Amino acid sequence: MEEAKEAGSSLECLMTSFNNRIAQLQQLLIARNMYPASNISDLTAIDAALKGMELQVHKIKDRLREERQAIPKAQKLIKASLRQQKILKDISACVPAYLPEMMTSRNQIAQNCVPSVPQQCQDYQSIESLKLEEPAAPKEKKGRASAPLWYITADELTSLPQYMKGRLTLDKVNAAINDMAAYADANAQLIAAPRKKLNESTLERALELREIATSEVIKGKHFFLETDIKGPTLKFDTTGKGIMTVLRHLGRITEDRIGHHRVIILLRPQ
Repeated sequence: MEEAKEAGSSLECLMTSFNNRIAQLQQLLIARNMYPASNISDLTAIDAALKGMELQVHKIKDRLREERQAIPKAQKLIKASLRQQKILKDISACVPAYLPEMMTSRNQIAQNCVPSVPQQCQDYQSIESLKLEEPAAPKEKKGRASAPLWYITADELTSLPQYMKGRLTLDKVNAAINDMAAYADANAQLIAAPRKKLNESTLERALELREIATSEVIKGKHFFLETDIKGPTLKFDTTGKGIMTVLRHLGRITEDRIGHHRVIILLRPQ
């Protein structure tokens, strides 16, 4: 009896399982036949949308890879920009606020000291035309540059003792350097000027300067005389003497006495 009951119970479970499966299949058939015309088009649209999304994802990945590869180049560019910014700050600290005006006055000083001397006469090779009975002057390199402008920096001025710099400012000292370069340029033009372009007064001074230029101490250097100091910024007064002391201490100039002249020589800073 017990075995018959167990067999009947198993048969009932099997029948119930078949009935449930049949009901599920019926529901699937009803769902499939509910919208028979739109099923294919809907699936096609979904497939196209998925493909479009995949393409966008690939593009985003490619763009991210390019950005990642560009990061080292951007870092190098930032470092180079910072170095350039530091260089520009150092240059800005060395240039006087009114440098253009000083350069204009420098050119005017040079022109006034050598009247009627054309620009092409600035070549130092024309110094041979000044030969008289003096020993031959050494030939200078063709196209010699103007006197250098080795300005001082704010750090250099700050490093000086207070008693030496006094009330001097960076702009005032660098403006005086402009004047010194103008004096040196005027002397160079006068030395290089052909004799036929000079009058009696300028010829005498040119020969005197030429003799100084050929001395061993001065040869090949830019220089001016103490008597050339006439402004507009550098003057032979207390402030001017203080500026000269500062520039000597910082290695921008040195002095020597040649004959009865006190000669100031422009030096490259070490």
